[in-house]
Amino acid sequence: MPQEPGCSRAKTGEEGLIHRRAENGEVNAYTAEEYGVRKDDGHGLVKPVSSAGGLLFLAILASLFAGGVAYGPVRIAVDGTWELLGDIWWTIPVGIHVPLVAWTSYAKERRASKLRSARNLPRPVE
Repeated sequence: MPQEPGCSRAKTGEEGLIHRRAENGEVNAYTAEEYGVRKDDGHGLVKPVSSAGGLLFLAILASLFAGGVAYGPVRIAVDGTWELLGDIWWTIPVGIHVPLVAWTSYAKERRASKLRSARNLPRPVE
C-alpha cells in the first residue's frame, strides 16, 4: 500500500512504461515523461488537442483571455461600479487558472516531444 512506510512509487523496468499506439500504427513503449499530455478522447464530444503546436495556440489564446479578465477589474475600479465585482468575482480565479494549466500542458508536451525525438519514437495517438 502507498501509505505504508518504506513504500516507493518509483517504477523501474517494464512497470514504468506506457504501451500506446503511435502515428505509424505500431505499439510502442513510452515512459511517462515521453508520453506527455493525455492523448485519448475520454469519450467526450470534443477530441482534445494534444500536439505541442496546438497546445501552444491554446496557451496563447488563454493568455489573451486572461488579459481580458485582468482588464475587467481595472475598468470596474476606473468607473467606480464596484457592485459588478460581486457578480463576476469568479472570473478572476478562472482567468488565472486557465492560462496556467494551458502553459503547463504545453511545456509538458514540448518536453515529451523532445524526449521522443531523442529516442526516435513516433508521437503516440491514443
